[in-house]
Amino acid sequence: MPMSAVRPMLVTLPDSDHPHVPILAELRFDTSRPFAACLSFPVAGCDCADDDLAVCWYFSRDLLDEGRYAPAGSGDVRVGPGDAGDVRITLRGPTGQAVISAPGELITAFLADSFALVPAGSESDHLDIDAVVQWILAAG
Repeated sequence: MPMSAVRPMLVTLPDSDHPHVPILAELRFDTSRPFAACLSFPVAGCDCADDDLAVCWYFSRDLLDEGRYAPAGSGDVRVGPGDAGDVRITLRGPTGQAVISAPGELITAFLADSFALVPAGSESDHLDIDAVVQWILAAG
């Protein structure tokens, strides 16, 4: 049975027009995706979306861990140390990029929770290969 860790936090967009306005985000980890962390932003404030909708970015849990200490990543997600103990996460998409500043102590606490569920190096022990094969065959 999959288990998860969720860490809500307030983040900022330091390169935006409103760099000090806090935005609610969550870091999520699920044992069914043992290599991944998810940075989730709720979609709210309009009549066009359910309250449960969120924009989720999945990336390597190791990338998040390494990026706390030194710049890491070379693709759509880059992580590095920020100001005053924060961690900067850069998300790039086809229409632009966003730089998120998150509290380093909450990133560290999230990673501790996730590594307690799936220790580093044991990720492949938590993969359900049969389910992956069934999914691939069904997608045909």
